Order: sequence, then structure tokens, then C-alpha cells
Amino acid sequence: MVVGGFGVGKTTMVRSVSEIRPLNTEETMTQAGEAVDDISEVRGKSATTVAFDFGRISLDARNVLYLFGAPGQERFWFLWDRLFSGTLGAVVLVDTRRIDDSWYAIDRLEHHGTPFIVACNDFGGPEHSPEAVREALDLDPRVPLVSCDARSRQSSKQVLITLVEHLQAHYAGPTARPRQEFA
Repeated sequence: MVVGGFGVGKTTMVRSVSEIRPLNTEETMTQAGEAVDDISEVRGKSATTVAFDFGRISLDARNVLYLFGAPGQERFWFLWDRLFSGTLGAVVLVDTRRIDDSWYAIDRLEHHGTPFIVACNDFGGPEHSPEAVREALDLDPRVPLVSCDARSRQSSKQVLITLVEHLQAHYAGPTARPRQEFA
């Protein structure tokens, strides 16, 4: 699951890393939505996810990672609990210019007991130290925190490798197998 605030790059990440043509439910943003969705911080955004994105990537001959990107607007948050059902883990994608937009995603994942990592998407703004981001999000020290560029396949793959390693450690405990590279 890839979750986060409105316009943080969830659809972009799923598109950049999926080995299949991703399914997405993006619709054109209209004037009617301006009263509902605050687009002041995401200038230039012309489409938005209204259900979810879906992609996949093969880890090896037997293991596949299915990717679901959740919509970020508050009016679609009711979908998240359903999307979390059966989820092994998640990436919380963060725009550090709007870090408060990440609180709901973290809260819901913690509520469901779903392991997650945090990935700070690079929007070319001022750099924030990992310590400052960790403190602002009040992250448990065991939650991995990485930076990424959701437009880059390689960067997005690194995020997913971090997630899979975190899940291996979480679910397998101290007997987790060593990291295997993506195919």
C-alpha cells in the first residue's frame, strides 16, 4: 500500500515502478472540486485519484509485490480501512513541505497495526534532516525513513526494497532471510 497526503506522488510512484501497465483511477480535477480539495499547495495538479492505483513488481520467480496507491484527499479516506484489509505493509509517502498531511496515514496504519516505512518524496524544496522529519512525525525509531524521487524507477525500487526488508524483519523476527534484489 502506498499512502499519504493529497498530491505527494503516490500515483507517480506506482507508475514508475510497476512492471505492468498500472491501473489507475485518475480523473480530471474540476472547478467543482476546488471547494472540496485544497489545491493551493499542489499547483499544476490537473488530475486526482478517486479510488486507487494498482501495479505489481516481481520480487523473484515465486513472489510478487502488489502495489495499491490510495487516494490522498480527506473525502476519500473512508476507502483506506478497506484497502488496508489484508495489507502486509505500507509506504507513507511524504512531501516535507506539507508534513502535516502525513498524520492521518500514519495514524490509520498504527491503528490497524500495519508495519510501514516513511519515504520523503523530493519536490526540490529545502532539505530537512532525517532527525527533523522523524521528530515532526513522532516516528518510532524502528520505522525506516528514506528519501526518494517517486518519478524514478530506481529510487522507487529502493523504497520498496526497504519496505520488504522491514516486513521480513517484522514478520520473521530475528530469523529474517538476507535481502534479495529485485528481478
